[in-house]
Parts: sequence; C-alpha cells; structure tokens
Amino acid sequence: MSPIGVGSTLPDGQLAWFDESDQLQQVSITSLAAGKKVILFGVPGAFTPTCSMQHVPGFVTQSEELKAKGVDEILLVSVNDPFVMKAWAKSFPDNKHVKFLADGSGTYTKALGLELDLSEKGLGLRSRRFALLADDLKVTVANIEEGGQFTISGAEEILKAL
Repeated sequence: MSPIGVGSTLPDGQLAWFDESDQLQQVSITSLAAGKKVILFGVPGAFTPTCSMQHVPGFVTQSEELKAKGVDEILLVSVNDPFVMKAWAKSFPDNKHVKFLADGSGTYTKALGLELDLSEKGLGLRSRRFALLADDLKVTVANIEEGGQFTISGAEEILKAL
C-alpha cells in the first residue's frame, strides 16, 4: 500500500487513549477529526531518543501557537500499548493539548501505509515518523520522513504550512 498523501482522506480506525479522568477509552479518528483541522503525527516509539527529546516536545511547546492558527486537535500516534503511551504522556507535564494515542497492533499505521519494519533492531513493526495536517479528514499536508530522519515532520514545519 502506498503511503497516505495530500488529497487523501484519513482512514477511520480505533485507537486507545487514557482520557482526562485516567479512564482507558477506544476512540475513532473520525470522531476526533471530522469537521475539524487536526494534526496527526506519528513516531517510531515511545521513550525513544528523537521522539522524546525533539519530535513530541516541539508539538507540546508549540501547541498554543498551533491552536491559535486554527488547529483543533493535535494527535500523536505510536505503535505502543496504551499503558506505555499513558506513562509517556505523563513524562510531559507541560502538555495541555497533545493526545497520546496507542496503535497497539499497528493496524491504523498500516491503514495509513506508514508502517516501518524495525525487526532487525528488535523493535518489530513500528510507524514511520510523519506529520499530517488534515481539514475535515482531507490531508492538506503530508510530511513523511525517510528512514530515521527528523527533518520535515516537526511542529515548525506544520506551523509554516498553516
């Protein structure tokens, strides 16, 4: 399957998330993104160096600016279980707007065409690093990284596109 791109519709899918009351929920991408401007960004794994020190912090620290430019939701997806994503979210105490969504089996990542096989590194199936901007489920920006790079999928690049 080819990766999702500009003009594509975000596929629906169920992801796990711990809500503000610390309750585990199943949430659909359509329910989060229909009729809204959303950022959906993905990372290879929770607690990994580039993800934890650069990619996620950029969206956390610039979330107010992103919201001021019309973004309704900032959604992070990673092929990890919801308990890992919950613990990872708690490691960003200043986070007010980024939702940490778990794609435990990688089903949603596969639907996006953005799976990355890191079995040779002992990590199994993961997600490519990416950032999508979508308006009412239609992708308007698709910044998808190659390999382990982090050059086009950060918050700064999305801000430039808004």
